[in-house]
Amino acid sequence: MAELTRIIEDTVRRERGRILGGLVRLCGSMDAAEEAFQEATLSALSEWKNAGVPLNPGAWLMTVAKNRARDARRHRAMAEAKSTLLHDEERAEHDTIDTVTDDYLRLIFTCCHPELSPDSQIALTLKVVAGFTTEEIARAFVCSEATISQRILRAKETIESKALAYELPDRTALPARVGAVLGVVYAMFNEGHVSRTGDLMRLDLQAEALRLGRLLSELSPREPEVFGLVALMSFSAARARTRVDADGLPVLLAAQERVRWDKSLLREGLMALQHARSLHGRGAYVLQAEISACHVTAPTWESTDWSAILDVYDELLVLTRSPIVALNRAIAISMCRGPEEGLSELLPFESTLVGYHLFYATRADFLERMGKDPRPDLGKALELVTNEGERKLLTRRLRDRS
Repeated sequence: MAELTRIIEDTVRRERGRILGGLVRLCGSMDAAEEAFQEATLSALSEWKNAGVPLNPGAWLMTVAKNRARDARRHRAMAEAKSTLLHDEERAEHDTIDTVTDDYLRLIFTCCHPELSPDSQIALTLKVVAGFTTEEIARAFVCSEATISQRILRAKETIESKALAYELPDRTALPARVGAVLGVVYAMFNEGHVSRTGDLMRLDLQAEALRLGRLLSELSPREPEVFGLVALMSFSAARARTRVDADGLPVLLAAQERVRWDKSLLREGLMALQHARSLHGRGAYVLQAEISACHVTAPTWESTDWSAILDVYDELLVLTRSPIVALNRAIAISMCRGPEEGLSELLPFESTLVGYHLFYATRADFLERMGKDPRPDLGKALELVTNEGERKLLTRRLRDRS
């Protein structure tokens, strides 16, 4: 039973966005789509137990969910309704490759409509598209579950009450809409890069975010930030196989086996970054990709061009004013000028990053390099960390220094 549950959970996580996109097109309602998807998942739990797992679990879920949606629509007398999100009954019943490909993007653009606040856009997309729990989203936003639940509910009500169309925006409106979508895609990728709980990485989320980034680049060939994000995700995904050891512990960049990095993903990232440069892009995603490019093109950790990285961090900090960027910039400063200067740059942000475990882990590293006791900061980082792999690494660091 445990193995079956794992298979169903993996299938739901992998197929959720694609299936829900098709269901919203069929149902005309996010709530109805989610209900049909949930019923299909429950059916899988009972039917797969008796009949075995189908050859194509995702297709099975899609078929059953669509049947549930059609039954519910008939029962609720929706056959003749003109839903605000439903385009055309004939189109809903006859999927094509292009339709299935676009369904996911339509769903995300609907969740990221400018009528919704930025926080609501991300919360709704993480809930509906990525399948995050309310608890996970609340932790990401550092607020209560009740607040997130209300935010998601209001977002859905706004979509329904204002008849926001379930569609890709017109190309003239696309630039204004892309920023929010990129934020959601990046949030999805980051959850795959370092999950808040459980295993260090969720490669399925990484792959899905990168796929969405590629689709956006086809849709927006003149938007440098789209290509900046594709480059950033490609560089990070290229290192996935070397980021975790046999015990599930994180492997720091300095110790990763660079010969094992995925060369095809590195090439894709470099090509995307070059395209962003040709469009004169210097937005936040392009700048982060420039920093990542410095790391992945260095033959060894020792040959990393930290001066170039620091220059880009200077530019990125002016642009974003982000305390996380300031933290990473302090690391670059420590590599260029020593840990004392890195620590000096870090201290003003302690009050802002008081709940962030990497602040204390970074400060512990600076202190240790200065010959001082890092254990209090390692202990504080250990109290705050939620990812199991990172917890094990911090525990080992603390134990080795006791």
